[in-house]
Amino acid sequence: MHSLTQVRADLEARFARLAAQVERIEREQRLPLDDDSGEQAIEREVKDALDTEQRAATDEMKAIRHTLTRLEAGTYGLCTSCGIPIDAARLEAMPTAAHCIECERELAS
Repeated sequence: MHSLTQVRADLEARFARLAAQVERIEREQRLPLDDDSGEQAIEREVKDALDTEQRAATDEMKAIRHTLTRLEAGTYGLCTSCGIPIDAARLEAMPTAAHCIECERELAS
């Protein structure tokens, strides 16, 4: 597993990329619609897709902020539900994981 310093650096870099992505989407969303109604329909579909992309990015940014907070508090890698250590392979695959696999399964059901 990566060191906590590397995890923090990776998360901060990912956060910066996501913030730039959200900024780009917001700029695109402010563009006026075309005067042609056919083009407007296509542009609305694109804007709907951008909305979905923006929501996913902001959700991931929120998870990264929570993870960085756990890193600062010294609780990174511990399940926020039961307190046991989260498997290293799970954290390697998903550094923002806040729950062990057992608690995640319980939350999903």
